[in-house]
This record gives sequence, structure tokens and C-alpha cells, in this order.
Amino acid sequence: MRTHYCGDINETLIDQTVTFSGWVHRRRDHGGVIFLDVRDREGMVQVVFDPDTPEAFATADSVRSEYVVQITGRVRARPAGTTNANMKTGMIEVLGKEIGILNKAATPPFPLDGYTDVGEDVRLKYRFMDLRRPEMQEKLRFRSKVTSHVRRYLEANGFWDFETPILTRATPEGARDYLVPSRTHEGSFFALPQSPQLFKQLLMVSGFDRYYQIAKCFRDEDLRADRQPEFTQIDIEASFINEDDIMGIAQGMIKEIFQQELNVDLGDFPRMPYAEAMNRYGSDKPDMRIPMEIIDVAEFLQDIDFKVFSGPAKDPKCRVAALKVPGGAELSRKQIDEYTHFVSIYGAKGLAWIKVNELEKGVEGLQSPIIKFIGDDNTLKIMEKLGAKNGDIVFFGADKTKIVCDALGALRCKVAADLNMYTSEWAALWVVDFPMFEENDDGSITSLHHPFTAPIGSPETMAKDPLNALSRAYDMVLNGVELGGGSIRIHDQDMQQEVFRALGISEEEQREKFGFLLDALKFGAPPHGGLAFGLDRLIMLMTGAQSIREVIAFPKTQSAACVMTQAPGEVSNTQLRELHIKLREKAKPAAAE
Repeated sequence: MRTHYCGDINETLIDQTVTFSGWVHRRRDHGGVIFLDVRDREGMVQVVFDPDTPEAFATADSVRSEYVVQITGRVRARPAGTTNANMKTGMIEVLGKEIGILNKAATPPFPLDGYTDVGEDVRLKYRFMDLRRPEMQEKLRFRSKVTSHVRRYLEANGFWDFETPILTRATPEGARDYLVPSRTHEGSFFALPQSPQLFKQLLMVSGFDRYYQIAKCFRDEDLRADRQPEFTQIDIEASFINEDDIMGIAQGMIKEIFQQELNVDLGDFPRMPYAEAMNRYGSDKPDMRIPMEIIDVAEFLQDIDFKVFSGPAKDPKCRVAALKVPGGAELSRKQIDEYTHFVSIYGAKGLAWIKVNELEKGVEGLQSPIIKFIGDDNTLKIMEKLGAKNGDIVFFGADKTKIVCDALGALRCKVAADLNMYTSEWAALWVVDFPMFEENDDGSITSLHHPFTAPIGSPETMAKDPLNALSRAYDMVLNGVELGGGSIRIHDQDMQQEVFRALGISEEEQREKFGFLLDALKFGAPPHGGLAFGLDRLIMLMTGAQSIREVIAFPKTQSAACVMTQAPGEVSNTQLRELHIKLREKAKPAAAE
């Protein structure tokens, strides 16, 4: 039905006859001459119909936006002054000789020529139309190119492509599982995998040495701009390696992709311990493009009467810290109030601040309602430690350590975005030496990553002081986004059982949930490790998209629904009976008296 794609017709084909098919992107009637812009996945081409071909002219006159057409015509150079250097086909046009309407189209729910900012719910309902837009086609084309590049790189480095089960059993990986009832095993459920974690480890035990998979994963969790209930991972695992080996492979892959697909050299990837990242930037995924750090100032505030500061300054589980914003003194009170509301999202009870107007005048050159509570001497010592200069503003946080880190860490990124403080376009690093566990409010502990991550040291050392144990985990961070993370895994049965015990998982529960893994570790498991990259998140960053929904063909909404297919949906009572399921009736609202 065609000799060429629309976007491939160029100057090399001048005076040749071509046939192509596509959608009518735009129709223009210029005083007896009809222009059609016809579009397919490779681009757009301009077609001219004049009255010299009456039948084709009449058909062209009848077409409308998004009609599907087949056209035959002669390629010619555009007249002087009408070329378009911004189009691949902008130097030529096609003089149409024949046109066939392959399908008519109803009026689109939103215009595709000169796209307007319609609501996302409309775009997702008519996603098949939204995906016709050249911007969306380019993002998904780019995704396909990156995926192909990943496969080539990993296979060149000895990795084999495997598939792992989608119907499996629930494992504790940090989020709720999507459950699938079994028809043949009454009362039992499969779980959709949050990751292929256990299966890829078992493939290492099986001796396959190097595994990869472009894997679908599922997590029933609250959604954000960079989260979806079903998402895609670049999943990697290898045997007989250490951290340097697997990090080197992963870093090489990401650097090569950026170099070849974006012509960007990411440079060296520095390594930063987790504790340093949290202390200096309030985040385990710090954006290193931002020239601001969080500085502890508790030593100046322990003995003051103002308990908002002195209380946390004396508490070892709390933190008092400051964030200096260069040039931030220009912020209005309204903007400061907006930032105060912003940090409250992270649990902060307020946002104290000091504006530095004329530091050479001492406290007289500072502007803040809190100086009288801190004291002149303490205030000036804080300014000295921070290296404050005229025109700066200093924000303070005083609360539990996690709240201060979360609030000031997020504020650092928010202010940098608002004031355009970035010092480079890209900044990558590895965050390493994560804690093995974290403590819950009830005193129990959970794995910071997952329970199959190897700790640094022996089982005995880890068991004596689990909350201070470090793990052999590592995260790759780019521009403040966690691109991927992984760890060296536990390959020793004794260590694995010790970790389970630290997590409060009884031996009975260990056998019930992980008996197959513990059995595998008894039969000569090799040292192994790996990591996984979020493919959706990677493409979002590389294309500059605002959300991963922009780089997934058919994403879910923030309520984990598909408005196009109306999923999830109800099922028949017959299907429920086959699955041995009975739904509770919804409680009826009480009648008004």
C-alpha cells in the first residue's frame, strides 16, 4: 500500500512517483489549490492537489482531519520561500495524482494539529488518539531505541535474556501485592511480582551466571508522578562478582546510552555514603546540580531558652539544621509562607528564617522574627558557620531527624527549581553503604531494601547491633532521581536465616514463605548480586517528560485505573463462584429521620 513512509520522502526522490499512506494532519484550501499534511510514524509530508486532476481534487476537498488516506503523486522541490527547515520533508512537496480514502474519522475529541493543553483525563480516555501526536510518537520511539540499546549492551557483556513467572506467591518487598485468586486451588491466591528478585537469584544458583530481563512488575501502592501500579524494570543479576563489578557494568550501560542517544557525557560517577547524603542533602537521592547543603547548627542552640530549638538540639534522635539559599533574600513574605506550607507536607511544624541584608552591620543587618530568641551572639556564629553573604536567606529545621532531613531536603530541591539554581544539566552519582535495617515507630525493624540484601560483616556482627549494620547495597542517582538500585545478595543460608530472625520472621514463617530459597542456598549458591533500573523513569528523565505517564503507551491514572478500558471493572457472579469468592454488600447509607 506504499512505496515510502511519509517522513522518508525527501530531495533524493525529486521527480519520482511515490505512494504513501497515513492520517490527514491538516487540510488547507488556498484559493483553488488544496494542501494536505499527511502523517505517519516517520513524520509528515505536504501534498498539493490542483484542479488539473479533477477526481483527486474533489476527493482531497472532501477529506477532513484524521481521515486515513492513500496517495500517489510526484515529488517536487518546494517553491522558493516556502521551504521549512524544521521538517524532515520541508524541502519538498508531493503533487498529488491519486487519493483514496481508506477510512473516515469522526471529529477528534481534541485537536492534534496545534495541540492544546486538554485535561489528562481526556487524553487518557482517548489514549489511542493522544498517541498519534508526533511528540508522543517520538517519546515511545525513543523508549524503543533505549530498550534495544539495553539488550545489545547486556548481551555483548555475556548476559542472557530470561523470563520469570508473573503468577507467583506473595513475598515481603515493601508494598502491597496485587493478588490473583486461583480457580483450581480454592481459597488460595497468586501474587503478581513486585520484582523478579527471588527467581533471578535462583537462576544464579542454577549456574546461568548472567541474567537480564525487561520485566513487568506490579505494586499496589499510592501513586505519584513517577509511580505506576505496573511498571517496567531493566533487571540484571550476575554471579561471582562484587559491588565494583556490577556497578561498573551498570554505569557503563547508562553512560553509553546517554552518549549514543543524547550525545551527553555523564562523566565520572562519584560515590557517596548514605549517611553523608542524608546529612548534607537530606535525601538518599541528592540532586548534585544544586549548590546548597544542609548544615547542622545544634551546637549554638542547646542552651537557649527557646525550646523550639533547644529541645531538639539536646535530643540525640533530633536534628537542628540550616539551609542557606544564595540570593534568597529577594523572596517575598508570601513566597516564604508558601514554602512554610510546603515543608508541612513532610511533617515540619514551621519554617524559621533569617534574611541577610547587610551582614557588616551585625544583627542589625539581619531580618528575622527569631533572632531575639536565638540571641545576637549565636545568630552571628551561625551566619559565620554557614558562610552567609548579603542577599542570602537561611531556613531552619528543628525536629526529629527524619522530619528535618525530609523537609529541608525537599525544600532544597523546591527552591532550586523555583530560582533556577542548577549548575549543570546532568549530575550522576552512586549512593552506597545504606543501613541494613530501619526502625519502625513500634520498635520493630524492617529491611531498608529487601531481606535478601547482604550485610557488611558476619552474621554474628550483624545480629549484635542490627540497627547499626550496613548493607552491601547501592543506588544510582541522576538529577535527584533514583534511576536504579541493587545489592550483593545473601548466598549463605546461615546469614539469610539470621537476617530473617532480625526481622522477626519465625522459622515456621521462613519455611512457609521462603523454603525454596533456603533449600537452594544449601546446594552451593554462588556469590551474586545485581540491580534493577526503572525503565519508565529513565525514559522520563531522558525525554524531559514531566511524568512517567508520558512515556508509557497505556498508563493508569493516579487512582490506578484505566479510563480508556474502564479497568478495573466488575465481573459476573458466575466468575466469582468459579473463584470461590463472595463479595460483601456495600453498607447502605442510613435513612434520614
